[in-house]
Amino acid sequence: MLKIPLKQYWNLLVDYLLPQRQRVFLLAIALLSNIGLQILNPQILQYFIDTAVARGSSQTLFNTAVLFTVIALVAQVLTVIATYLGENVAWTATNALRADLAEHCLNLDLSFHKSRTPGELVERIDGDVNALSRFFSKFTIYVLGNILLLAGILIVLFLEDWRAGLALTLFTLAALSFLTRLHSYAVPSWIALRQIHAEYFGFLGEQLAGFEDIRANGAIAYVMHRFYKLLQNWLPIYHKARLAGTALWASSVGLFTIGSAISLAVGAYLWNTAAITIGTVYILFHYTNLLRQPIEQIREELEDLQQAEASILRIKELLQVKSRLSTGGETPLPTGALSVAFENVSFSYETSSERLVTGNGKLSPSPELVLQNVSFHLPPGQVLGLLGRTGSGKTTLARLLLRLYEPQSGSIRLGDIAINETPLNDLPQRVGLVTQDVQLFKTTVRNNLTFFNPKIGDEQILYTLSVLGLSGWLESLPNGLDTPLGLDSGGLSAGQAQLLAFARVFLKDPGLVILDEASSRLDPTTENLIERAVDKLLLGRTGIIIAHRLATVQRADQILILENGKVIEYGDRKHLANNSNSRFAQLLKIGSTNVLV
Repeated sequence: MLKIPLKQYWNLLVDYLLPQRQRVFLLAIALLSNIGLQILNPQILQYFIDTAVARGSSQTLFNTAVLFTVIALVAQVLTVIATYLGENVAWTATNALRADLAEHCLNLDLSFHKSRTPGELVERIDGDVNALSRFFSKFTIYVLGNILLLAGILIVLFLEDWRAGLALTLFTLAALSFLTRLHSYAVPSWIALRQIHAEYFGFLGEQLAGFEDIRANGAIAYVMHRFYKLLQNWLPIYHKARLAGTALWASSVGLFTIGSAISLAVGAYLWNTAAITIGTVYILFHYTNLLRQPIEQIREELEDLQQAEASILRIKELLQVKSRLSTGGETPLPTGALSVAFENVSFSYETSSERLVTGNGKLSPSPELVLQNVSFHLPPGQVLGLLGRTGSGKTTLARLLLRLYEPQSGSIRLGDIAINETPLNDLPQRVGLVTQDVQLFKTTVRNNLTFFNPKIGDEQILYTLSVLGLSGWLESLPNGLDTPLGLDSGGLSAGQAQLLAFARVFLKDPGLVILDEASSRLDPTTENLIERAVDKLLLGRTGIIIAHRLATVQRADQILILENGKVIEYGDRKHLANNSNSRFAQLLKIGSTNVLV
């Protein structure tokens, strides 16, 4: 049977409710006051009945009725206040939890994001947390509050008659024990349902992102087949979870029938022995019905708790995922152009801890190394041309310089400082990366250029756009820098989008610029424009150019050629070009990189 220790529930509540302690305190006051009035009102009814049977004065009965009505109205007002405060507490807590999960995921290394679809992460961060909103609000209001209400009712019953109190206390404890044990029965089904939710949204995100390719290549039928298959798998899991949850409902109906029978039997016996008045008989029956309310609400919350428990398990699992990257040291990178040094660097996307055990009980073969003992030194202010076949490790090398991954062995130095000794957050400011795929955000031109950094002023932005030849484009926009751009590039051409990516790097003023095939998808005219921008971008900076076109690396000072993750040639570009036996000279002679790709 799957269980979560109560401590985990408590820790989650404390972590996200403690910052709202004043609001939680007001909630507790409203809740406790409401509980007190619910316990008090039946006492007034008892007094009214006994007074009426004893033929008391009409004025006394009228005053009692008014008091009962006022207390009932105040109790309803307190219920509304408690519900309002509870919902506010819940949404504040869940929003804080969403923010923590989002920040946690953003701080994980790239291998985590490569193994999960965006849709799955949306469901994990928002869907699972949304299922906890009732946990933070109703669990606090109804479960804890109704436990107090149960205790108050049972105390009053003991004060009325110890036999009635004992009988109904035993019933209440038995009912709660049974329902508490039963609630874990459906948890595995709810976990499976939450997982298929994540897979569903991951599938939708993947297909919507690739809609153009799916439509162009006639794959709609295949995608719809997968879609229907996913829905077919979803339905039985949903039914299993819901049917398991209804076991609580059916059990509560039987328990309440037993409770009513116990109350009537005890009341009839005590009244026949003249131990209690008819008003007390009524109050015993009324309190038994009042017991039904907190037990029923606790039962409902236990159903929700099944879903919350599944979400808590998944949230805990997500938070336990640790980044393979250390936070780095405290040594900042120097200003100006940065030197780059790789010393016997080896890297694999599969770590040794991920190797599988084969059928004979042995570990699978060693992980395939994407980079093997790569070594080179690039002085500050020089440009390295990086060539190689597709899959040879060129882009991986760039990712290591941004510490999106950690090498298995060897060391990487920037400006004579080991890359793992500098703060992790310092690298994106000192290392600029431009790829062939430009990611734009659904926000203003200004935010797209500055990556939401308010310290970059408009004058600096306008100067950079002028240098890159984008002033005319900016002037054509209706609101200038405040013009919103869409995810579809907002009408930008491929060249303009690429120039915006260069502008981002200019505004950061890094010491190292990495161009990962940044112009491979552009036409010759636009590429010439980009080449002029590259000249300006690399001025006074160290550069690494990853390219398939030889023309792109003609500005390089050094050439490095990778093959199957190994350095097969490295040296001064002019020296290699003049050496007829070098691979680079052969490429120049052929006039293309076809020999590589």
